[in-house]
Amino acid sequence: MEAWLAQIPPVTRAWLCLSVATSLAVQCHLVAPLQLYFNFKLAFTNAQLWRTVTTFLYFGSPSLDLLFHLYFFMRYSRMLEESSFANRKADYFWLLFLSSIMLLSLSPLFNLPFLSNPLAYVPVYFWSRRHPSTRVSIFGMFTMTAPYLPFALIMFSWALSGTWHAAAADLVGCAVGHVGWFARDVWTREMIGGRTILSEAPDSLKRLMGDI
Repeated sequence: MEAWLAQIPPVTRAWLCLSVATSLAVQCHLVAPLQLYFNFKLAFTNAQLWRTVTTFLYFGSPSLDLLFHLYFFMRYSRMLEESSFANRKADYFWLLFLSSIMLLSLSPLFNLPFLSNPLAYVPVYFWSRRHPSTRVSIFGMFTMTAPYLPFALIMFSWALSGTWHAAAADLVGCAVGHVGWFARDVWTREMIGGRTILSEAPDSLKRLMGDI
């Protein structure tokens, strides 16, 4: 297990370990889901700031849908960190950090108390746009080019959960992922002509994470 974890890039590994630890804590009744979800009033008015973090770590009670999201989040987060963000863990963390802020701001609008699933779709969507000609297979049943992957996964998630609300949360994650991709791959190239704070981590964060 240690050898397998060591092969996972650092940001993805930390996210995975914290998510599994959070789920285990809930299953062992050390914490309750009601203590983890994001609510603007509880988080900022009542100073329960941990909710701005734990909402991204709890994927729900054990279920097929939980395994589905964990598997694809880990697979494509790892692939993205090993390819587009190789040796750039600060930039990858910055992508997830900015995406988290966007999701927190959208949470009240879409009634999304838990934001782990939407955030998990950010690396999936980002990877799919960075590899538009790559063909992918879902469980060996369907083959498609990468840009269609996020929406195919949303349909699977909808089928597994049985509720449109779950699919809506994943769509919000795709929308945030699109903003992140646009800011890095389109805006900086066609409209700005260079990198901005939206596309690259600050130098202070890079030094903190050992990238410079």
